Amino acid sequence: MELVTPEIGLVFWTTISFLILFFLLAKFAWKPIMGAIDDRERSIEDALLRAEAAKDEMSRLTNENEELLKKTRAERDLILSEAKKLKDQIVAEAKETAQKEGARQIELARIEINNQKNIAMADVKNQVSALSIEIAEKILRKQFEDQGKQDALVADLLKEVKL
Repeated sequence: MELVTPEIGLVFWTTISFLILFFLLAKFAWKPIMGAIDDRERSIEDALLRAEAAKDEMSRLTNENEELLKKTRAERDLILSEAKKLKDQIVAEAKETAQKEGARQIELARIEINNQKNIAMADVKNQVSALSIEIAEKILRKQFEDQGKQDALVADLLKEVKL
C-alpha cells in the first residue's frame, strides 16, 4: 500500500527534485533544444521553399524546352519545305533545259539532214546532167559521122531561119 498512498515526504522531495530538474532543464537545456528545433524548422521551411522554387524553375525550363522544341520543329519543317520547293524547282528547270536542248538538237539534226539531202540532190543533178551531156554528145557524134546528114541538118536549119 505504500505505493498507492505515498507519504508526504516522498511527495515533497519528488516535487522538489522535479522543480530542480525543471529549473535546470529550463536554464540550460530548454533554450538550446528549442533553438535547435527552431533552426530545424527554419531549415525545413527553407528546403521546402527551395524545393518549390526548384519545382517552379523546372516547370519554367520544361515549358521553355517545349517552346524551343516547337520552334525547332517549325523551323525544321520550314527548311524541309523550302528544300523540297528548291529541289522541285531545280528538277523542273533541268527538265525544261533538257527539253529545250533536245528540241535544239533535233532542229540541228533536221537542218543537217536537209543540207545533206540538198548536197546529195545537187550531186545527183550534176551526175544526171553530166550523163545527159555525155549521152547527147555520143548521140550527136553518131548523128554527125555522116557528112550528108550534117549538110541536110544545116539546110533544114537554114530553111527555118529566115533572114
